Amino acid sequence: MPHDIHLISILVAGFGLALVFGYLAVRIKAPPLVGYLLAGILIGPTTPGFVGDMGLAFQLSEIGVMLLMFGVGLHFSLSDLMAVKRLAIPGAVLQIIVATLLGVGLGLWWGLSMMGSIVFGLSLSVASTVVLLRSLEARGLLLTSDGKIAVGWLVVEDLVMVLMLVLLPVAADLAGTSDLPNVPAQSSSELWLSFGFTILKLAGFVALMFIVGKRLLPWVLAKVAQTGSRELFTLCIIAVALGTAFFAAKVFEVSFALGAFFAGMMLRESDLSHRAAEESLPLRDAFAVLFFVSVGMLFDPTIILREPWLLLLSVLLIMIGKTVIAAGFVLLSGYSLRTALVVSASLAQIGEFSFILAGMGVAMQLIDQEVYSVILAAAFVSIALNVALMDGALKLVDSRSA
Repeated sequence: MPHDIHLISILVAGFGLALVFGYLAVRIKAPPLVGYLLAGILIGPTTPGFVGDMGLAFQLSEIGVMLLMFGVGLHFSLSDLMAVKRLAIPGAVLQIIVATLLGVGLGLWWGLSMMGSIVFGLSLSVASTVVLLRSLEARGLLLTSDGKIAVGWLVVEDLVMVLMLVLLPVAADLAGTSDLPNVPAQSSSELWLSFGFTILKLAGFVALMFIVGKRLLPWVLAKVAQTGSRELFTLCIIAVALGTAFFAAKVFEVSFALGAFFAGMMLRESDLSHRAAEESLPLRDAFAVLFFVSVGMLFDPTIILREPWLLLLSVLLIMIGKTVIAAGFVLLSGYSLRTALVVSASLAQIGEFSFILAGMGVAMQLIDQEVYSVILAAAFVSIALNVALMDGALKLVDSRSA
């Protein structure tokens, strides 16, 4: 029997416990994702017994993020995104700025440095791709006009966070607060040059997808479909989704999720897009479960006792502050209360980018492990409570329209 079975162990433990606790959650009328989160706690390092490989868990959950965004792209076209750009672009940017400033204020009040507070604020400002998409899908809202606004908002947030991940080390170095190795000192002109280069890479990726990908990817899918092999067709879908995401991340340094989303958008031009969406659905669901398990593995229950007030205020910022900002902007833009509540409630949590930003902050010694634990705990709590917030928002709308 092979000794290195970490991957098998995390899959067996993750799926098995997620099934058990997901079933129990449904039996007591709770969302299954609460069970998935609890399963993650049980196999995480803060509880006794089996401890899963967290590195592997996060790589597997990243696949889930890619496949989910790929599936969303299969149902969205450029015209769908352009239709909501006047709301999604300024709304997402405004929400990130205001939420980050609130987080900076909270961080400074707690004694963090200015750069540490910026990392803290940014980590609380950006929503989780997986949670938002699963929340909209579960309620049949993903393909509605409200769902499309929320997805457009999410895409803008992803783009902004890609820029932040590039600029944060440089900004910290200019401020003289970064201890991150291999980050050379740079002047303000070099900072702007780095920013411009990042914009060019993003634009280059988008242009490549619309010039080449829009023709190449549907052609490849059609050629594989002509073989009549369902196995090859499914393999082609997965290869296109993950391959494009990996190519986008390595060559253009955009997020895996954004690369997969554009791959799905390009395949939407194919007549086989609906079949591709149906046949990739089981894999998308399975790997999305691992995302919630991985979040549960990060959660340290003792942080509630060590930093209760910072955790409480962080959760309030995420679930109330961000909701009020987004809902207010949507209402002021002339949209209905239902749209405002659906969009704002779906964004009231944090996830993948928050973990990445917080991890970078720790590596740069801008925040310590305690603040990192607070951010992870805030993600856990906001994800667990987001279902109730979303249901409450929809009930409020239905009661007003009755």
